[in-house]
Amino acid sequence: MSIGLYQTGVSGLLAAQQQLATTGHNIANVNTEGYNRQRAEQNTTLGFNNGNNFIGTGTYIQDITRLYDKFSYKEQLLNQSNLGNANFLKASLAQLDQIMSSSGNALVGSIDKFYQAMNGVADNPNDSGLRSIVLNQANVLSNNFNELTQNFDKMTDAVNGEISQVADKISEISHEIAKINDNILHSQGTNTAGQPNDLLDKRDQLISELGEYTNVSTVEDDNGVMTVMIGQGTTLVAGITPLTVQVNAGDPDPKKIQLSLVSGKSSVLLNGAKLGGALSASFEFRDQHLNQTRKEIDRLAMAISSTLNDSQASGLDLNALQGANIFTDINATELQQGRVQGHSSNTGSTQGKIVIDDVSALPTDDFEIRFDGTDFTLYNLATGGTENLGAPGTSTPATAPPGTHTTAHGFTFVETGVPAAGDKFTIVPTNNSAALMKTTLSNGNAIAASGANAVTPSTNNVSEGTVEITAVNDPVAAKAHDITVDVYESSAGVFSYRVYNTSTPPPAPTIADGVYPSGGSVDIDIPAGSPDFQIKISGDLAGSGANAREKFTISDAFGVGNSSNAHAMAKTQDQGVTNGGSETFSKSLATSTSVVGSKASNAEVSAETAQALFTQAYNRNQATSGVNLDEEAANLLKYQQAYQAASQIISTANTLFDTILAAVR
Repeated sequence: MSIGLYQTGVSGLLAAQQQLATTGHNIANVNTEGYNRQRAEQNTTLGFNNGNNFIGTGTYIQDITRLYDKFSYKEQLLNQSNLGNANFLKASLAQLDQIMSSSGNALVGSIDKFYQAMNGVADNPNDSGLRSIVLNQANVLSNNFNELTQNFDKMTDAVNGEISQVADKISEISHEIAKINDNILHSQGTNTAGQPNDLLDKRDQLISELGEYTNVSTVEDDNGVMTVMIGQGTTLVAGITPLTVQVNAGDPDPKKIQLSLVSGKSSVLLNGAKLGGALSASFEFRDQHLNQTRKEIDRLAMAISSTLNDSQASGLDLNALQGANIFTDINATELQQGRVQGHSSNTGSTQGKIVIDDVSALPTDDFEIRFDGTDFTLYNLATGGTENLGAPGTSTPATAPPGTHTTAHGFTFVETGVPAAGDKFTIVPTNNSAALMKTTLSNGNAIAASGANAVTPSTNNVSEGTVEITAVNDPVAAKAHDITVDVYESSAGVFSYRVYNTSTPPPAPTIADGVYPSGGSVDIDIPAGSPDFQIKISGDLAGSGANAREKFTISDAFGVGNSSNAHAMAKTQDQGVTNGGSETFSKSLATSTSVVGSKASNAEVSAETAQALFTQAYNRNQATSGVNLDEEAANLLKYQQAYQAASQIISTANTLFDTILAAVR
């Protein structure tokens, strides 16, 4: 009897001791990140039959379990990934917004100051000081574009650095989880009744850390070994075998680094945009938001350079020479070649370049040209649209040199060499336009303020029709022309025109003649075929009286005091150029800046929402798994009393045993 009572007391003492140890372990780890509260599961031992009764023999600790809610943990893990994604986008877009706000304001200011200086030259074309100011402001403008692009480059490098660091961290976590899996496997083999709770906590903590960087899903086998998958189901840890994440140079753009999953000598490319978490946000920011903003700034730099260079080429400088480019030619060889990036998998010898034909028609989309063995096909990577460019060596239009393929997007693809089926080329039409923008004009006297020709209407003209010079291709040759245009109403609603040399009027041969309807107009090349300039006749040009002709003289207008071309250049500030000719330079920049600001604001709201959802999920998980010190203090007191009571049982058993021994002496 006393021996059974002693064993019962010892079992209670040992059970209370384990309860106290478990409670103490909980209290000691109250501030340990990722710790799940543990509980000692107590059960009764089997009684023994004594006569017609079963007498209890005490208690034992069946298991030490984690208070772990799988559903709330999975919810927390999901919200952890969403929070990591939202926080990275918030920080990155806020930085981009700050750059666009500060550099954008500087850029707007430099555009305005350039045009103020150009207006000064338009008012006083013979003032060399004002001409020097124009060039100084042109330098400021191009430098501002360069600096903004350098900021974009720094942000790209920072994001790439972040991707590299996260890839290294994921690889470390992969190896750590594999080690824990191995330890769990061996511990389960020696003790199948219990679980290594602290190892499980450590593994879950690593998975939570991994969840900040990418989406994570797990599968656990009967032995407690866990397979970990990232993104959309790519295995990172296969039981006790870890895989690593490796950073590779981008293809075709080496600056757009990519990730691959490596196991031994084999690797598979990962789609960074679909990994989830902070990694997905890194790729989204770099390849979408930052890339789109960069292309818009590149297009703006291209539009300013093209517009002002074209205007400059339409006039004459103080030496009566055609105006040279103010800024870098948008079709300089380096720029043309930089817009085409061949893929490393290409096996053909084709080299390509992109020639810009029409800035107003140029989108900010990326394109890809693929050769299927017969034709080149242009793919718009933003819209999914396609355009057949024809076979290698052919040309569109047919009059263009072989290998010239004009597109519907304001640019032409020029190819040389022999392509192979499957060859691909990434096309970025705006690439490097802001980075390589330089002020190439160095002498203020070379500013082409003067127009080559002027249109002088006859003093006898009475109608409201006009003759105007719409384009000048060669102002030096154009100024040598001295021509007359006359128009009359040859029949009701029909107007006949003649263009001829002023010195040899009809019946000598005319340069051009024809008719146009009332309310219409006609464009005429002077001379036809390879024009030095173009004119436009418009309106109902009818003189007073039957068959009365309205006359206009077009002649040399060059002079140091002539500022007609400078006025035309100054007016380009208010001219719609980009986005189909609907946006001025300032509006285009303001639109880009406001879009970035809107994205940054939305990202901040999304981050606040993600934080709230994560906090709720974390609190729900902690309600089950977290350590409550008040509860543990109560348990400590309860198990202490149980320990003391069990001690009393043992003491009583000892007294009874001593009594029995004393009775038989």
